Amino acid sequence: MDRIPEPRRRMRLLFLVSDAFGGHGGISRFNRDLAAALSSSPDVRELVILPRRAPHPPGPLPPRTVQRAAPPGKLGFAGAALREAAGGFDVVICGHINLMPVAVLARRMAGKLARRGRPARLALVIHGVDAWTPVKVPGLSSVDMTIAVSRYTLDRFRDWSDIAAGRGTVLPNTIDLSVFTPGPRPAALEERYGVAGARVLMGLARLDAMDRDKGFYELLAVLPRLAEREPGLRYLLCGDGTDRPHLEAEVRRLGLTERVVFTGFVPEEEKADHYRLADAFALCGRQEGFGIVLLEAMGCGVPVVASRVDGSREAVLDGAIGELADPGDPDDLAGALQRALATPRPCVPDLLAPSFGRDAFVQRVWDVLSHLA
Repeated sequence: MDRIPEPRRRMRLLFLVSDAFGGHGGISRFNRDLAAALSSSPDVRELVILPRRAPHPPGPLPPRTVQRAAPPGKLGFAGAALREAAGGFDVVICGHINLMPVAVLARRMAGKLARRGRPARLALVIHGVDAWTPVKVPGLSSVDMTIAVSRYTLDRFRDWSDIAAGRGTVLPNTIDLSVFTPGPRPAALEERYGVAGARVLMGLARLDAMDRDKGFYELLAVLPRLAEREPGLRYLLCGDGTDRPHLEAEVRRLGLTERVVFTGFVPEEEKADHYRLADAFALCGRQEGFGIVLLEAMGCGVPVVASRVDGSREAVLDGAIGELADPGDPDDLAGALQRALATPRPCVPDLLAPSFGRDAFVQRVWDVLSHLA
């Protein structure tokens, strides 16, 4: 008699994150996309997300997904993670390298029930500068899979960590190309920012005084040169944070007050319309792990400029679908910005969907999951 194969065992996953549903920013978006792709796998029975913080209501969650609330503070989060792990999980996913101490403890506890006494599998997600330089992180050698948002980040991490060659993979960001689409410039936003009839160069990021390597200061320095060719050019700087006062002071020092518009924080539901205001978009700094905003701008048909010297070059496929520049070279930066501004829009790159669309992302996530099963 033929042996009846055992049914495939479906996994429980514990996802420890800084924030996800109810958060904002690039890492939060990545965590939400990763959660949706994991929960869609036929090999997943349940995904439990535990964020350090959730400043806003989480809204609808993917199927087979729950998001718990942790008490405030490091100890509150650690206690919640260990209590959750005691329920038994097959895989613990650490969504940020700073959460590794908690993830290592949760991994030990999680596998006792779910994997019949064997440790649960442990995956670590790394994003950018946080993983580029040596830090004391317990349990790195026990990580079963390191998931990096770019090859650049993975290589920088390998330079100092003891991660084995076969235990790392690249999982770039994704975008929803049904949301980020070309469209007309919204008249209401043109009026809000006073850019009706103007040519618009745009940037979008958190304006953090602890991270002045986004390329904004370098762009401001070459803006007068760009304005010589584009007298009606305006620079729309979207985002808010502790560095905004310093950036505003720099704009005044350079005499660019009439040319630069600070929008403040842009809600997620307004991002696509803001991109549609732009004739070109730039994120050209030194410390970007990937740069999802570049994908979003391209989805809206906006030509983009990324950096030659960090992970953002991978968002434009090393220059295949966008311009590259060295932020430390004013001539190179100005030339790339001028080429982007001269590119007719809308221009959604043909390689955008197959490289960074949802289907490609989900398949990559399922492949990673198969190695953790």
